[in-house]
Amino acid sequence: MRRGVVEGVTVLIAGVVAFPLYWMVLTALKPADEVISANPRPWTLTPTFDSFVRALTVQSFGRYLVNSLVVALAVVLLSLLISFLAATALTRFRFRSRTTLLVMLLVVQMVPVEALTIPLFFVMQSVRDVAPAFGLNHLGSLVLVHLAFSLPFAIWMLRGFVAAVPVELEEAATLDGASRVRFLWQVLFPLVAPGLVATSVLSFIHAWNDFLFAKTFIISAAENQTLPLALQVFVKPDQNDWGAIMAGSTLMTVPVLVFFVVVQRRLVAGLAGAVKS
Repeated sequence: MRRGVVEGVTVLIAGVVAFPLYWMVLTALKPADEVISANPRPWTLTPTFDSFVRALTVQSFGRYLVNSLVVALAVVLLSLLISFLAATALTRFRFRSRTTLLVMLLVVQMVPVEALTIPLFFVMQSVRDVAPAFGLNHLGSLVLVHLAFSLPFAIWMLRGFVAAVPVELEEAATLDGASRVRFLWQVLFPLVAPGLVATSVLSFIHAWNDFLFAKTFIISAAENQTLPLALQVFVKPDQNDWGAIMAGSTLMTVPVLVFFVVVQRRLVAGLAGAVKS
């Protein structure tokens, strides 16, 4: 009976979480008159793909999609590489100010993103004079900002996975003639792969769904705008095109779902390992 109650509560919570996604897809499939109806229904008898057609025919939609993929994948790859090396260094080595650095990683995560947006804008404005590819109106600025916010969490999370690998394993590899670099990539890296997958999913979602930074740093370069900014086309002063907005949001959800399905098994193991450690 206890297990049945727990499963029932779990299904109820999952239904509450999934309902907004269901309503988003439903709105995207509804005709225009049903979308703006004063008495909305949780179903539609005449589904249509007109909203998806309007969303896909937005000018430069493909370019926006590519830009979002470039930013998200760059953030994922760089955060995995840097966080893995940093977590290994913080776990395996003892050096001066190590504890201070760990505390700073926690402090950074406590600062609201909105509070740092304006200071980051001036930083990127200064970076533009030194490295134009990473300044305002360039995708490099989005990569740097998302990397700065994803690294502290990724490093802190991977510390538990690296610490769970016995030191004796490294000693045994050294006795067998393996160098530190070889142990790092051929032994340690596969063992912490579940943690890397978990952090990669979170980094991908954060970079893919970002609107605030994209709106702040991509000011006038329309060719460098990302997919969330494309939804602004349907926000109009007189009447918002909610069907197209929901269709565009549904299309934006697809890559995240595909990425999640691909790494699902390792993601579950990674989250379980993070809780355990």
